[in-house]
Amino acid sequence: MDLQFVASGFAVGLLVGMTGVGGGSLMTPLLTLLFGVTPAVAVGTDLAFASLTKGVGTFTHRLRGTVHWDIVRRLCLGALPAALCASLALKHFGTLSHEMGQIIRYTIAGSVMLTVTALLFKRQMLAWVTAHPERQLQGRALRNATIISGAMLGVLVTISSIGAGAIGATLLVMLYPRLTAAEVAGTDIAYAVPLTAIAAIGHWWLGSIDWSLLLTLLVGSVPGITLGAYVARAVPERLLRAILAVTLVAVAVKLVYS
Repeated sequence: MDLQFVASGFAVGLLVGMTGVGGGSLMTPLLTLLFGVTPAVAVGTDLAFASLTKGVGTFTHRLRGTVHWDIVRRLCLGALPAALCASLALKHFGTLSHEMGQIIRYTIAGSVMLTVTALLFKRQMLAWVTAHPERQLQGRALRNATIISGAMLGVLVTISSIGAGAIGATLLVMLYPRLTAAEVAGTDIAYAVPLTAIAAIGHWWLGSIDWSLLLTLLVGSVPGITLGAYVARAVPERLLRAILAVTLVAVAVKLVYS
């Protein structure tokens, strides 16, 4: 068993548990750039990794009462059908071809930069929403916006395995500004479980999951995300998010120009 994969799984799991951010944004580029895994297999393996890892995180957050299940249901109404459609599209265009591999690589880079934007400007977005309560959606408009956001994330996550963390968390903050940071992390992780599971099943059907690599990553990630979920309320996020943002920018540049 490669200790590098175990350590990578633990580090990513810890970040996901604490912030709901960093799973696909770090693991997929890590597998592609550091370990030389092809983009399609990196995406498929990471989706399977995320569904199992975030399942553990959801259980822990549920025990701590930081999951809003009504929001989870709304997100899933949009995300799950979108993930199925995206999987069918990948099958049609050929996931394992060289051309599709390049498209997936650039999609990962673009998704990483969206994640960085979400990380850096989350506070400003929240401040704007808080300062303009008349702009906050309510009732049916809020429900529909949540479902549409879920659909967008479903497509993005299936193609790149990235988006359910930082981008999803930022959308939750914009739509539901009264949620605490721990509730955003818990709800974000909970809806990502069925989404990444559906997307992972699609990639299993496409033949783009490395099961031995997945098991090795899980050895480190399960204790990592459990620990991260327990300390989510206590750890300040500002420095952590700044470090994560710098790392992700470097990753995106490397993906495009390597």
